[in-house]
Amino acid sequence: MTVRPARAAPRTASVSGVGTVIGALVRPEWRSLPWPALAGAGALGLLTAGVVRLPGQEPDVVAALVLLRLAALGGGLSLAFVSDDPARHTTAAVPVRRAVRAALRVALLAPLVVAWWTAMLFLVPAEARPPAGAVTLEAAAVATGALALAAAAVRFGDEPRPGGGIAVTLLVLALVAVLVPRRWSLLVLPDDPNWAAAHGWWAAILMLAGAVWAMCVPEPLRRRSVRSGRPPVTSRCGTSGPSRTW
Repeated sequence: MTVRPARAAPRTASVSGVGTVIGALVRPEWRSLPWPALAGAGALGLLTAGVVRLPGQEPDVVAALVLLRLAALGGGLSLAFVSDDPARHTTAAVPVRRAVRAALRVALLAPLVVAWWTAMLFLVPAEARPPAGAVTLEAAAVATGALALAAAAVRFGDEPRPGGGIAVTLLVLALVAVLVPRRWSLLVLPDDPNWAAAHGWWAAILMLAGAVWAMCVPEPLRRRSVRSGRPPVTSRCGTSGPSRTW
């Protein structure tokens, strides 16, 4: 009698299971986002961009650019708190990888951030609006940098709320960017000869920050085991616990 090997489960069932788990995560991840910081930064950014529409204000590209950069920095400061989780040490052993939860948070925030930034660009009158693509590149680099710092703080530290320290780091980096000599500055004006070169560096910062975020969101599988002096526990799917499947 020939024993046939068991057939693998249909791929559609696996995809359906993943979709079910992600659907169950949407609500708790949505509620865990730092809404006070995000709402405060969003409102302040809109008010800042709206200054150029006050009565008696002459169209000024430089002033509008400075205001948009300040709004982008405020948005980055609020994103520094995205990885804060007061219950981090009590919810570490969950059946979903940390990378999935982090990606879900970013996916939930992305449409709101894009809508917020688009609204700020349109608040600036067309005659005073700086090059939209270039200033959007700067804002994207700041936002991604904040997310990368937050992911690195979670991966390499034990602080459940690293957002405050990350916000201070961003402020220090912004101060350094303001104080560097003009020929090396990233905060150039549209008529500066270094405008294109500076935004080449902004693009490099964006790509580097994205790579750092992607490398830091997965869990370090061996760190906890090394600290406890026990061998790492892995399942057949290579996760840090026998119940984690994806």
